[in-house]
Amino acid sequence: MAGQLARQELRGRRLAGTRRALDEDQLAHVQVDLRPVWYAAARMTIETPLDAYRDVVRAEWIDNNRHMNMGYYVVVFDLATDEFMRWVGLDAGHRDVRRVTTFCLEAHVTYHREVREGDPLRFTTQLLAYDAKRVHYFHAMYHATEGYLAATNELMSLHVALKTRRGATMAPEILARLRDIQAAHDALPRPLQVGRVIGLAARPTTR
Repeated sequence: MAGQLARQELRGRRLAGTRRALDEDQLAHVQVDLRPVWYAAARMTIETPLDAYRDVVRAEWIDNNRHMNMGYYVVVFDLATDEFMRWVGLDAGHRDVRRVTTFCLEAHVTYHREVREGDPLRFTTQLLAYDAKRVHYFHAMYHATEGYLAATNELMSLHVALKTRRGATMAPEILARLRDIQAAHDALPRPLQVGRVIGLAARPTTR
């Protein structure tokens, strides 16, 4: 009788352990499912580089030289930044819920060839580096049909808490997303314009 009771007790422990393992496995799946929808979809395919934003040179961007004014290059690059931040997960919904935003700390633009009214524009974006509060990235702007490089924009953005207006650590899911992007983008060659210093000794971007 004692032996039978011992066997029943052991069987009960095994069943409890099995149920606990199943419960933990189910919980893990629930936790994954609770992540934002963009996270699961984005992990499936990471564009290398991001090749998403498109625009057209607008009439109000044209200056007296009958091409896009230098200031509007910064404007359209900022629109490409909005697209990049959405792709990373720092979209309007995330910002509203977390009460965060991003500020630009530094930006460098190089001008290679002019674009004119009505020209279609294509942008690529490469993640260069990141840490808990900062993102370092690089845009290239091309003529969308002729294919030539028109300009580049290297930026450093700071993740900011709206309450304090100070740098703040990004959410774990954003850092995980950046880690995945970085792993993919590390395979890309580093653009020649990255880290460029202005000066007469620097090689000209155009001739």
